[in-house]
Amino acid sequence: MGLFDFVKEAGEKLFRSQDAQAASDAASSTPGDDAARARLDEMNRSAGDAIETYIRTQNLPVTGLTVTFDGAKGEATVFGVAGDQASKEKILLCCGNVSGVAQVKDMLSVDQSAPEALFYTVVAGDNLSRIAKLHYDNPNKYMLIYEANRPMLSHPDKIYPGQTLRIPPL
Repeated sequence: MGLFDFVKEAGEKLFRSQDAQAASDAASSTPGDDAARARLDEMNRSAGDAIETYIRTQNLPVTGLTVTFDGAKGEATVFGVAGDQASKEKILLCCGNVSGVAQVKDMLSVDQSAPEALFYTVVAGDNLSRIAKLHYDNPNKYMLIYEANRPMLSHPDKIYPGQTLRIPPL
């Protein structure tokens, strides 16, 4: 359990983060405005549901999955029980690699524990071979990174700056 940082502007566009920020600003500027507060709550609930739906499309083994979102902080909180450590890490990446999410609060537990992977944020000019050389001293091990990030990655060449990837231990 912990708090993980991500690049807020990078990732899947599941909801309009500008709308969530505007609703948050409106609710905080007029504290007694119940309508603004209700709009903010609805937008946060809708964003949390969108992230949860995205995770479910990845077919990762998880029970009791719930995602909440705080648009003012850009923070997603994920609850549930993941089937294994790799699935837990992929769920966290699904949450964090969404445009508008700056942090993910990990409230997941794991059925089968294993060593944790490292998280790496892609920079301009990166490819999986370069990342494999950096972490494993062998660019030919790029497929380990690709497989560790499936199904979120559809192809080894389709990564983008700001995206966070799992780097599994050898």
